[in-house]
Amino acid sequence: MNYGTIKNCDIANGEGVRVSLFVSGCTHHCHNCFNPETWSFSYGSPFDEQAQSKLLTLLSPDYIDGLSLLGGEPFEPDNQRALVPFLKKVRAQYPGKTIWCYTGYTLESDLLSESRARCECTDEMLSLLDVLVDGEFIEAQKNISLAFRGSENQRLIDVPATLSSGSVVWHGLVSQNISMKY
Repeated sequence: MNYGTIKNCDIANGEGVRVSLFVSGCTHHCHNCFNPETWSFSYGSPFDEQAQSKLLTLLSPDYIDGLSLLGGEPFEPDNQRALVPFLKKVRAQYPGKTIWCYTGYTLESDLLSESRARCECTDEMLSLLDVLVDGEFIEAQKNISLAFRGSENQRLIDVPATLSSGSVVWHGLVSQNISMKY
């Protein structure tokens, strides 16, 4: 897997001050994507031990609330295979920090059901996340007043609550819960 960039002290991609990893590779190609250079799986630098070590170091200060994964597309199967071992390291080293993930895939139809995104790592990757921002960016539904998402179709999902209840539970920033059995 390659990555496009690592951002330290990011306040735009999740609650609090975060470290953000922009992975490379995306097959969605959303119209007016804010990061189209990361569509190519070969864009950027290798996600090697040096990059992982840098991320773990950047996550160490107490004022850093957690890690955000963006893209590109973290849930492309090859990216999942590279991210899961790293996310396990993050969880082990920083159990109090949160992990957010942005994906163009939809939880119920793409990540929890058979699809091109679902692979042998998907369930484990989901289990390592706190918040999933799901759904492709849709230009016609763009709304700059939304917290941590770009278009009205995208959802902020509380992953642990959703996985334990069997229904989609919105993250606390959103005042409503949506019951959608999967």
